[in-house]
Amino acid sequence: MFSIRFLARRRMTAHDATAWRRVARGLPALLPLVIVGLAVSGCGRDRSARSVDSDSGRAESTARPAHDRMLAVLEQYRTATADTDPFLGRRPLELAQRRLAELGLPAGVAHRQRVEAVLAVAEQELRLGMVEQAIEHLAEVRQTLPKIVDRMPPQRWEEAMFQIGVGYLRLAETENCVHCQTGESCVLPIRGGGIHGHQTGSSEAAAVLAELLARNPDHLAARWLLNIARMTLGEYPEGVPEEYRIDPSKFAGAPFPRFDNVASELSLATRSLSGGVIADDFTGNGAIDLVVSNWDTSGQLRFFVNDGLGKFTDRTEESGLIGIFGGLNLVQADYDNDGHLDVLVLRGAWKGPLGKQVNSLLRNEGGGRFTDVTFDVGLADVGYPTQTAAWYDFNNDGHLDLYIGNEDYPSQLFLNDGNGRFHDIAATAGVTNDRYAKAVTWGDFDQDGHVDLYVSNYGAANRLYRNNGNGTFTDVAAELDVTGPENSFAAWFWDFNNDGLLDLFVGSYNMSIEDVAAQYFDRPVAGQRDRLYQGLPDGGFRDVAVELGVTTISDPMGANFGDLDLDGYLDFYLGTGYPAYESLMPNVMYQNVGGERFRDVTMAGGFGHLQKGHGVAFADFRGVGETDVFIELGGAYPGDAFTDGYFLNPGFGNRSIRIRLQGTHSNRSAIGAKIRLDFHEQGESRSVYRWVNSGGSFGANPLIAHLGVGQAELIDRIEITWPATGATTELTAVEANGQLLEIEEPR
Repeated sequence: MFSIRFLARRRMTAHDATAWRRVARGLPALLPLVIVGLAVSGCGRDRSARSVDSDSGRAESTARPAHDRMLAVLEQYRTATADTDPFLGRRPLELAQRRLAELGLPAGVAHRQRVEAVLAVAEQELRLGMVEQAIEHLAEVRQTLPKIVDRMPPQRWEEAMFQIGVGYLRLAETENCVHCQTGESCVLPIRGGGIHGHQTGSSEAAAVLAELLARNPDHLAARWLLNIARMTLGEYPEGVPEEYRIDPSKFAGAPFPRFDNVASELSLATRSLSGGVIADDFTGNGAIDLVVSNWDTSGQLRFFVNDGLGKFTDRTEESGLIGIFGGLNLVQADYDNDGHLDVLVLRGAWKGPLGKQVNSLLRNEGGGRFTDVTFDVGLADVGYPTQTAAWYDFNNDGHLDLYIGNEDYPSQLFLNDGNGRFHDIAATAGVTNDRYAKAVTWGDFDQDGHVDLYVSNYGAANRLYRNNGNGTFTDVAAELDVTGPENSFAAWFWDFNNDGLLDLFVGSYNMSIEDVAAQYFDRPVAGQRDRLYQGLPDGGFRDVAVELGVTTISDPMGANFGDLDLDGYLDFYLGTGYPAYESLMPNVMYQNVGGERFRDVTMAGGFGHLQKGHGVAFADFRGVGETDVFIELGGAYPGDAFTDGYFLNPGFGNRSIRIRLQGTHSNRSAIGAKIRLDFHEQGESRSVYRWVNSGGSFGANPLIAHLGVGQAELIDRIEITWPATGATTELTAVEANGQLLEIEEPR
């Protein structure tokens, strides 16, 4: 048997990637050995289909046939989940229960077959959030193991003990982090309000992990989790034996102001499984709203409207979104050039053939009222498993086109005909990819006026499709040495050093808690590191990740970038983790130091949340000229729900300006426009460059650009280069006072 947990025990290979995809295709026997869960009731609000009156939403949609058709399709996905879904369904539990019953061995019998069968039931119970039942089964196994240890291979005994330890640790999270969460819950290093009030789970976990380590002191994952367990009890570092203890200095990090998690205070701590987020102005009042998804087939898409001061109100029902379920990721654009931002919902990722689901294109009718038009515009003809897409007008005709990166199926390039319809031309354009796409991003890396496309693939070489300017593309990734890492995920184009050239970040997704733990114990790391490819004047790239300090092993999924301190240099945040519940690892924040190096400010800044991180968005939600950070948190399994995070910027005293562009010849959203600011700071001339887009590949920033200029009070010159024509607009002597400039492309 191959298992997700086994894949997580060592460096991922191409063969492992194939096995993971087999898991995603729904083979129940391949569900992870180490699966533990969280209850789905408690202090936070449950983001589920049943939390909103769906009847009212459906009654209001009677005049929208395409919308109603989508509601019916999504309801079919939801009702089929119990039988078919490899992550959300109940069938694996029922099979495990049947095997246990067929054994006919009563509880307490010291027989290895019963131990294995009980462990299989416990893992499925915990996957579904049946915590009490699972803990009873794990307790039985814990009592039985000493009686049969001589009849078990040492590695299998370690696996069973580790599963029990992780199970108790997740019980502790259920009782303390999920049910009664504070802003400090699950933020590494755990202290203050994050210390557990209910301590049974962590105490039992620590005892089991210590017993495991007594037999195998080199079990890095057990060492790591033992330190976390003792933290939750308020007993770190003294409570951890010296030979297993992480040096407290590892949790200090570089000096940086602390960002408090205030999601609960803002009524944004809705609880869900993994999903995406868009931060942007959907109502047209200049304030940044939030759209948040939940990949559960019963997971209701949510719409939070901002009052302009950073206070949010849930307007899901009024928005017409009731019954729009699922979606692992989201991305926005004004696809029809009507002045209202629309939303694309992406579905089916990781599920193989069972993920052949239809995505949703939600047209904003104005004021944040949405209609699903997928069946009307030609995007529903074929649905493939995906979680990644990017908008861009690749042929410069003023209409936004759409590339969707699919998993093990041909990727799609939808040409916008300007009349409300899309046509897939990926095959003739040469960009079907035919690999396991996890991220796609557009950028004109060679500055020839034709935007290029990067596709990050899991388990295969990445692609860089150069735009030939005639409707076709050529893969030049191998030629430019940007095919790695082998198992990659998040990716984006940006200009991290403000030299006017596009650079490229590509995250490495090893799915290894051992690699994460190894760096805290100064042990060698087996997996590949993230890549930071610096753009060169000749159109090439050079990997400068290690040279510039991007070295933390983090397994990033959700990821995005923004200017936290408004110094004009882009920082970035990595949402980390993988499905198995052992993957308690901190999300990671990097500060950009003058474009010359990056500092890991995770610990000092309070960003090291241990729950699985997905959609990330940087935005000035409060309209005060400071960049806050929202992250969608939650795992893949029903028992791994968690509440989202909102990290409040304490302020750095620097200045900024916000710019909203409106295309006329170019697409209305002005996606792809290049912004250059020239200014003087402390007697030195500086330039800051930004391209209009939604940022990283998992989570979406506003299309309103927010640019920091440090201490400069006046921007000498603003230059806008419009994407469709290459024409420029220039403004001079603009105050850097946080104002919002709205600039229209000359007609």
